[in-house]
Amino acid sequence: MTIEEIRELVRAGRYEVSLHAQRERLEDDLDINEIETALLKGELIEEYPKDPRGSSCLVGGLAGPKQIHVVIGWATRKQQVERTLRVITVYIPRPPKWPDLRTRGTKP
Repeated sequence: MTIEEIRELVRAGRYEVSLHAQRERLEDDLDINEIETALLKGELIEEYPKDPRGSSCLVGGLAGPKQIHVVIGWATRKQQVERTLRVITVYIPRPPKWPDLRTRGTKP
């Protein structure tokens, strides 16, 4: 999964948001437009090719003044014909786990 592919699918509206991501976005007071902006203007920070749910990655981006992390993977359904992204989780990175948008720190 490349950042270009992610941007293309987000622009086409070919993504879904998991229930977990919905809960997390509400907890951090993030709206869908902010998540889209982070994905469209952000950068690939980490890749997780061996994720048990399937290949996924972490995208970090800005939506206005907010720094946002979005973990995305592939949505998988047997009837699905077109590739679709799935927002697995979304959050505002905070120290000490994330000293800044791109740097992983220590766990709290």
